[in-house]
Amino acid sequence: MVVVVVAGGLLAACGGGSPAAVAGSGVVNAVGAENQYADVISQIGGRYVAVSAIESDPNTDPHTFEASASVARELADARLVVLNGLGYDSWAQKILAASPSRGRKEIVAQTLLGLPDSTPNPHLWYDPSTMPAVAKAIAGDLSTLDPSHAATFRANLSAFDASLQPWFQAIAAFKVTSGGTAVAVTEPVADYLLQAIGADIRTPFSLQAAIMNGTDPSPEDVAIQQSLFKDHRVKVFVYNQQVTDSLTQSFVSLAKSEGIPVVGVYETMPTPGYTYQTWMLAETEAITKAVEHRVSTTHL
Repeated sequence: MVVVVVAGGLLAACGGGSPAAVAGSGVVNAVGAENQYADVISQIGGRYVAVSAIESDPNTDPHTFEASASVARELADARLVVLNGLGYDSWAQKILAASPSRGRKEIVAQTLLGLPDSTPNPHLWYDPSTMPAVAKAIAGDLSTLDPSHAATFRANLSAFDASLQPWFQAIAAFKVTSGGTAVAVTEPVADYLLQAIGADIRTPFSLQAAIMNGTDPSPEDVAIQQSLFKDHRVKVFVYNQQVTDSLTQSFVSLAKSEGIPVVGVYETMPTPGYTYQTWMLAETEAITKAVEHRVSTTHL
């Protein structure tokens, strides 16, 4: 499913229809490989952009995404494309490389943050430093592509930066009141956020990486994870609710049976009803409620 973002709103579109046909002429066609990036493009560009989000289904595994011919055409025709990098959307990078365009602007979050290809956790949007950098780059590239509306893009950038403050304040508050809280996870989906709030991630990264990459974790790592719950050495269990199997479900069941609150996190932004910043705030508040009130949140 492709979600077309027009003038700051979300409009579900069947198939791979052209955003220009929806938004009219005179707009910049843009693509966010993941819907959280598409949302930020829409917030910065407003009515002067027509944005398609390629990966937008919270019920699928983004790591197994395969691009269709219509997606390839959409990317090739875009004037602005925003990617995550670190192999997370390598399918898009291959398509763009096969359809070079001197007039197209390409933004890769990995590159903006100066991260090497060896960076083990690709879920960069959970890092509070990522989207301010991405939004700034979007405003700059849109100003180049559509200089007549540069002032609007700059104003929208300022509004976006300001709208991140409630999330940043929630992060700071958790770090003060609950920094050092021990947590377990399945995958490193929300690790950047957990690190930002000062949580102590006890799950071995080798287990996280195995689950993320669809390989079998070692029996030793599984035993360590189970002991975290049985011995009550963690206060919260954070799991990727978009990608579960028998092993991760067994972890969820064990945590619940031991009275440890669980929090489900997402790889793609839940829609409708969320912007990037309200999504991140909701995830942070869910973790806070789990720690402070022992409340589980499996779905936003």
